[in-house]
Amino acid sequence: MSDARSAAGTMVLAALLPPGSGIVLRHDALPQGARWRLARRLARIAKARGLTLLIAGSPAEARRWGADGVHLRQHAARRAAKARAIGLIVTMPVHDHREARRARRVGADAAFVSPLHPTRSHIDAAPLSRAAWLRLARAAGGQAIALGGMTPARARALTRASAASGVRPGWAAIDAWEKRAATHKARRGRAR
Repeated sequence: MSDARSAAGTMVLAALLPPGSGIVLRHDALPQGARWRLARRLARIAKARGLTLLIAGSPAEARRWGADGVHLRQHAARRAAKARAIGLIVTMPVHDHREARRARRVGADAAFVSPLHPTRSHIDAAPLSRAAWLRLARAAGGQAIALGGMTPARARALTRASAASGVRPGWAAIDAWEKRAATHKARRGRAR
């Protein structure tokens, strides 16, 4: 998940992602031209590194900007059919059962189910228990992606805990990648 508050910068974080990962470009507050330029730069990195690029916004914008898919906010769920018709991956955020049912109804390929842990992105939101997260993940259908205070260790623990449930969770993060960027920068500084 891109975050305009990123200290490391979106491009640096994208370059750290392992192949097969994805980027959801949000940055809604950027002026349209600046957001488009950021999307184009991310599309080049995504193509070179084997990443999937999703644009939070409209299917038409995602298609025009060369993204692989669109991240639809709940209020835009009705656009899922158009996104599918033009060959885009569709993801949606899920925070409760109503949103999970909507994601399933529109056929979202993946749902970002959150927050699993406390997170500075949604400081007021109570974290879900693991059992509640799994219920929402099953209700949403498609791929379930854990978001909210996720780290590699928490992702491994969730995968182990989910094994018997039939849910194979993915995970997404903002702060975990910020920490990785800081560690990477410190190592490069010591190597010089």
